[in-house]
Amino acid sequence: MSALLTAPPAETDLSPSDAAISPATLRERKDRRRAFALLTPGLIWMALFMVLPMIMVVYVSFWTQTTFAVNSELTTASWERFLSSPTYLAAIWTTLRIWLIVLAATIVVGYPVALFIGLFVRNKTIQTALLVACVIPFWTSFLIRVIAWRPMLGTEGAINTILLKLGIISEPLTFLLFSEFSVLVGMTQIYCVFMVGPITFMLGRIDISVIEAAQDLGASFATIFRRIILPLSLPGVLVGSIFVSVMVLGEFATAASLSGRKVNLLGNIIVSQVGSLKWAFAAVAGVVLTIIITAVIALALRLVDLRKEM
Repeated sequence: MSALLTAPPAETDLSPSDAAISPATLRERKDRRRAFALLTPGLIWMALFMVLPMIMVVYVSFWTQTTFAVNSELTTASWERFLSSPTYLAAIWTTLRIWLIVLAATIVVGYPVALFIGLFVRNKTIQTALLVACVIPFWTSFLIRVIAWRPMLGTEGAINTILLKLGIISEPLTFLLFSEFSVLVGMTQIYCVFMVGPITFMLGRIDISVIEAAQDLGASFATIFRRIILPLSLPGVLVGSIFVSVMVLGEFATAASLSGRKVNLLGNIIVSQVGSLKWAFAAVAGVVLTIIITAVIALALRLVDLRKEM
């Protein structure tokens, strides 16, 4: 018995400094090191393919741009030219205006579709089939989907032909094609599915018993929509808005094809400047566009806490 009481303590692999630390603290440190090890590959990937290229674009935006060449001597001439030109400032405003209109249009068009698929269709197979039907246009090339609007919106296109035969108009509508209207129509159709998907996902998570309980208490559909359905679907609207915003703000092909180059977006400026080998000026427009997209996403994430809602 006395031998057991006087036996030396068992040896451990803890250092003298760790011996005075509680097991909970040691476990927390171990978990932190494990988390850092798991995050390291992703951080390296982001640094190499996101942060470093963006730093390079900012650096190139300060290069000296001449008519036929560019050199690495730093200057603010390209920035001064961009920020003082009414043409390029107007392109920023046009980009923001079209983004807001298309964003609102995709919500107005996409929300009812998502509401029907996610809430009124309870069969998962049918839901999947309807979502696949929404994605079918993406089985073709992006340019084909854009150009397909030309025979629809042209003066001799399907819409004008139908309206003329019905006697609704006496002459073809010229504003349907090669205008800002055609750009809005094309972008809304192309990107609406990115609004439908996230909203449908959030609506599908709503417990139908909650809606049934509200109906049993005498709530109308308008009250149920305002107090139950809409709040629970807002995270989906936010995610869809981020998807649509990123793609619309960076657009150039739809505007170039359907507006007849009458609508000048920041994306079109970048493409034209790169085609003219004016790298510094294209980098300026790229930095401005990146700042706008970052600000839009940051604002959207402040409206709804996705980590809490999802």
